[in-house]
Amino acid sequence: MTAQKTIPVLGIVGGIGSGKSAIANGLAQARPIAVIDADLIGHQALEQQPVKQRLRDQFGTEIFDDTDSVIRSELATRVFGPTAEHSRAREALQKIVHPVIQHSIEQQIDDIRHQPDREAVLLDAAVLLETGWQTVCDHIVFIDAPRDQRLQRVSETRNWDAAELTRREATQLPLAEKRSRADCVLDNSGHLEDAIVGLGKIVDRMRSSSTEHPTPQKPNS
Repeated sequence: MTAQKTIPVLGIVGGIGSGKSAIANGLAQARPIAVIDADLIGHQALEQQPVKQRLRDQFGTEIFDDTDSVIRSELATRVFGPTAEHSRAREALQKIVHPVIQHSIEQQIDDIRHQPDREAVLLDAAVLLETGWQTVCDHIVFIDAPRDQRLQRVSETRNWDAAELTRREATQLPLAEKRSRADCVLDNSGHLEDAIVGLGKIVDRMRSSSTEHPTPQKPNS
């Protein structure tokens, strides 16, 4: 009996500004591939009342505006930085929002895998390895891009300077470790279209080897 094919899940990792989202969304526009945006899920989590209450208990009312919405820039100042206080605040935030995000990711993957027309799921998550979310993936792809290109991108899209990029990246795993823990590396130092084609080829390889019950990756010890 021939094993039925299942929909593979590819985790997309890389440095900040490496083009992860642009590549994933570009491929999804060309093919029936679903993209799960963990950053978007995180933003949506901040709108849930139970999450808001825990944030209010942890960080106070100063991180909320007059409409009871989280002021993300104010929250960022509390959790992104080099001090021990920043680290403690970041850990507290992660304990509140990461379980909510993971539940949504797992639910979306399950829903998508019941859609027979889908070819693959791309999980775009900046802290995928840091959180252990690689366990829901069949394959990890590291998007490689030079720092000067990444800095230019975040300068144009987020108005960050070099110091801010360094500050944010310091809260994530070193790029060398992310690269070493990935199954393959995709270069995005050239044209975006080339990287999209490259990711498509990786998806095709995964689809040809996936079976009904793939073995998920084990967390790195």
